[in-house]
Amino acid sequence: MFSAAYGIEARCSGQSEAFAMPADRVVVIGAGIGGLVAAAVLARAGLDVTVVEKAARPGGKIRTVEVAGRPIDVGPTVFTMRGLMREIAGTAGFDLDAAVTLRPVETLARHAWGPEERLDLFADPARSADAIGDFSGAAEAKRFLAFHAEAAHVFRTLDHSFIRAEAPSRAGLVMGAGLSGLVDLARIRPFQTLWSTLTRMFEDPRLRQLFGRYATYCGSSPFSAPATLMLVAHVEMDGVWLVEGGMIRLAEAFARQAEANGATFRYGVGAARIEAEGGNVSGVTLESGEWLAADAILFNGDVEALGAGLLGEAPVRAAPRTSPNDRSLSAVTFASVARADGFPLARHTVFFSGGYRAEFDQIFGRSQLPEAPTVYLCAQDRDDGGGLLSDGFASEPPPSCPAARPGIHDLGDGAVAKGSRGYPASPGMTAEARGRRSDAPDVFPERLMLLVNAPPVGDVYQFGREEIARCERNALELLDRCGLTLEFSGETIATTPSQFAQMFPATGGALYGPASHGSSASFRRAVTTSRLPGLYLAGGSVHPGPGVPMAALSGWRAATSLIRDLASTGKSRRAATPGGISTAGARTAGTG
Repeated sequence: MFSAAYGIEARCSGQSEAFAMPADRVVVIGAGIGGLVAAAVLARAGLDVTVVEKAARPGGKIRTVEVAGRPIDVGPTVFTMRGLMREIAGTAGFDLDAAVTLRPVETLARHAWGPEERLDLFADPARSADAIGDFSGAAEAKRFLAFHAEAAHVFRTLDHSFIRAEAPSRAGLVMGAGLSGLVDLARIRPFQTLWSTLTRMFEDPRLRQLFGRYATYCGSSPFSAPATLMLVAHVEMDGVWLVEGGMIRLAEAFARQAEANGATFRYGVGAARIEAEGGNVSGVTLESGEWLAADAILFNGDVEALGAGLLGEAPVRAAPRTSPNDRSLSAVTFASVARADGFPLARHTVFFSGGYRAEFDQIFGRSQLPEAPTVYLCAQDRDDGGGLLSDGFASEPPPSCPAARPGIHDLGDGAVAKGSRGYPASPGMTAEARGRRSDAPDVFPERLMLLVNAPPVGDVYQFGREEIARCERNALELLDRCGLTLEFSGETIATTPSQFAQMFPATGGALYGPASHGSSASFRRAVTTSRLPGLYLAGGSVHPGPGVPMAALSGWRAATSLIRDLASTGKSRRAATPGGISTAGARTAGTG
């Protein structure tokens, strides 16, 4: 049943099947998590839903690549906001916990600045405070607890008034808060940058760097993003889970439920144009030339593709444009199988370089790959504390993995693999730093994904072979300085901003929609109801923003708005009842 918070229920009208009218036709373009959620909810409400997806499988940015016969997550790797995702799954008609196996983590992430400078953060804030006390002193531990409380306050203040709001505005936020809530709004610091706030809250520059990194979860710089993004820290500290089989299992669960609810999926089929007639959407023309008539369309892609005219003239003015200067971060990712030695990796480990500001100046100011990057490493055969898994949460190691340090070649599928040709070694990197075999008998090649932040310029500039090689060398040199050496087995698959731009058109490779820079950026995002009647929007470029839970929430909200609008305009061919939408015949909405 639809959440009462959104004012809509799906219920059976009681009409006999003989008198049922055909269901309204909805085309969902894109099978990312937002489109999958919307498809499941819409189909459950009795609509005739067809999902078209150019890729061969669901997921969108939740994606995997195969290295040495083993799947590696190369999209989102952190699952948060389990309560919200359970609520959304319930609306779609299934129990998330029964469909996907989740394991709560105790260690959120390990952070390193050098071989002896390591700090773990935990789901238990008291443990994090103790660890910070040991790392930086008792005063910083006390400051962390104050930061933790402030981050929670920001989240509580904005959860319903902004995050879950259908079309948030600054005026609406103030009016909704009332006089008694103005103090709370002032405390969220919308006109201060995250970095300036962290500078006042922490003395240790390493802690400023650690908590400033949460801005990158929204594809933004901590030096330009508002302090309100400290709410991301609360979301992570409120709970992180490992997903058995990888994050792709989440996308597959929603796709299965959408199909069970009656939705039709057409993979390997791209949408060429969104058509309109009489001021309303009328259908979708596929790249094959096939025409799909539609009473409503839900677009689950970066909204800039609409404004850029990539789906025809009809939706060009349907959503706000994003200037290339306002794009969020892109990335260079490296997926490989390797033996790790010398550093105690956790599931999630972040390696920091010095000169944090210079990293973002290079990326956003000069459109360059950073010379001294921050490196995120996801060790996908480990648990949160660093133990090697063998219980289904990680693939068993292959019986033999011949060690080799490969070169680089094009895969032709939006990524780059390193093969036998090789590229020049860095003069400053020793052979040991490039890959050293561990003598420990229990060390086996494990699945690793490394990520380095990059500029979103993939549509206008393609980083060359040597530039990507240098990016990797810089990342591996940092890992080596922190004590980690990797012995690679087989190929490494690299994905660059230009490949991301090909996969996600009109983005330049930006992975998070528009950047959250400045106090007004969040209010400039597109909302789920577009300016073109009958066209709805979902995904990370749409309010409330990037990340799996937020994109899922946008899909839920878009589906809810679509159903409501069909009923309120009288366009729906189903009978509407007070308090909800009724569906007739064999395609009735489920209850629960």
